[in-house]
Parts: sequence; C-alpha cells; structure tokens
Amino acid sequence: MTTVSPFARSTSNRLDGTRLDGSRGQTIEEMYSVPESFLEIEVLNPQTHGFGRKMYTDYEIICKTNIPAFKLRHSLVRRRYSDFEAFRDILERESTRVNIPPLPGKVFTNRFSDEVIEARREGLERFLTIVAGHPLLQTGSKVLCAFLQDPAWDKAQWV
Repeated sequence: MTTVSPFARSTSNRLDGTRLDGSRGQTIEEMYSVPESFLEIEVLNPQTHGFGRKMYTDYEIICKTNIPAFKLRHSLVRRRYSDFEAFRDILERESTRVNIPPLPGKVFTNRFSDEVIEARREGLERFLTIVAGHPLLQTGSKVLCAFLQDPAWDKAQWV
C-alpha cells in the first residue's frame, strides 16, 4: 500500500499516475523537452562607436526559434536605434491590422551613460519580444525575419 504525502501537489491517488478525473499528468520528457514552438529574443551587449557628434550605440540581437516562418533557427545581428525606428515605421506601413508598440523614447541628455543605454536595451528587447511573438506579423511581415536575422539588413531596401 502506498501512502500519499499530505503535501503532494498531485491529485493522483492511483499507481498508474492517472488522476482521479482520468487525466494524465506530464511526463518528465514532456516537461523538459523543447516546446512545439518557441521564440527567444535577447538584446544584449550594447557597444558605443565613434566620437563627438558621430557617436552611436548598437545592440546585439540574438534570436532562437523553431517557428517555421523564421529562416534560421539561431541568429545574431547588430542594430542601432535608428534601425529600430526604421523597422517600426516599415512594420506600421506593412501591417495595418496590427497595433505596433512604441519604442523606448529618444534621449537627448546623457544618452551614452550606462543607465540610459541599459534602459534602452531593456525597452528594445521588450519591443522585439512583443513584435516577433505576434502571429500575424510572423506570417504576414516581410521585414520581420530580415530585421531579426539578416546581418546585411539595410533600411534603405525597405523604404
């Protein structure tokens, strides 16, 4: 006879693992295997380039996915804020049925401070996660995959 701990999270009292309602819990393989479809986007490693009025910061975008709409399973590209602005404008023109979220705002003072760069990085990552995760954009946008995965992406090709 098996005893069930009063602290056990399972609603199963059967030896075969089924619950009292007849349903079956997840197996270890199901809990820890790769999900049917996944999309991970990270914006990392900001780097500031140039001097004086020519200074700018770019960000590394890492995309990991198994969603068929994306050409690559793993990609790494670098983009600057002006690229994100152009990408957002193109998305708005291309996808009139989808409400495109705003980018983090422009900063005019201390824009190269660590705090400002980190806040912008977080905002850009949030923006990309929302946009790339939208099913209508995954299937209907021509610019989405190119922006996330093509190292040679150029905003001039899309205007």
